[in-house]
Amino acid sequence: MIHRDLFSHMAWADALVMRAGRACESAQNDPVMREKLHHLHLVQRAFLHLWTRTPFNLPELASFENLDAIERWAREYHAELHSFVEALGDRALDEIVPIPWADRIVQTIGVAGAEPVNLGTTMLQVAMHSTYHRGQLNLRLRELGSTPPLTDFIAWYWLGKPAPQWSA
Repeated sequence: MIHRDLFSHMAWADALVMRAGRACESAQNDPVMREKLHHLHLVQRAFLHLWTRTPFNLPELASFENLDAIERWAREYHAELHSFVEALGDRALDEIVPIPWADRIVQTIGVAGAEPVNLGTTMLQVAMHSTYHRGQLNLRLRELGSTPPLTDFIAWYWLGKPAPQWSA
């Protein structure tokens, strides 16, 4: 199932960006890095709660004192996500996932309501959304004088699909 690879890559790439951020002294207290990392992991976690139909109350950025705390939160998420994905059967990917904020979002562009989407589509969205924000984080690392890591999906394959190596 390609979703296993997408999420294994996502964990690996998230860990690379987090390690690069923690290795860059100017990134440690950079508000852009903190906000983007928080948002990336907030969205990932929100979708996992939708998929597992569990209630959620997501923490504000201010509840994380530093990048170490955000990393611990991300690592917990990836462990939970891995368990969820491993337990899925392929047929589950066709199940419709109710997204409470979808109608509000599409209404901002003048559409009356959002069409239903299935689990597989929302899983792809999470992987793509995460890739987008990792790109922003890598740009910010470059602006802060650091060399951003290579996080491409194909590079992960070329390297033999390595496991994530978190810094904490």
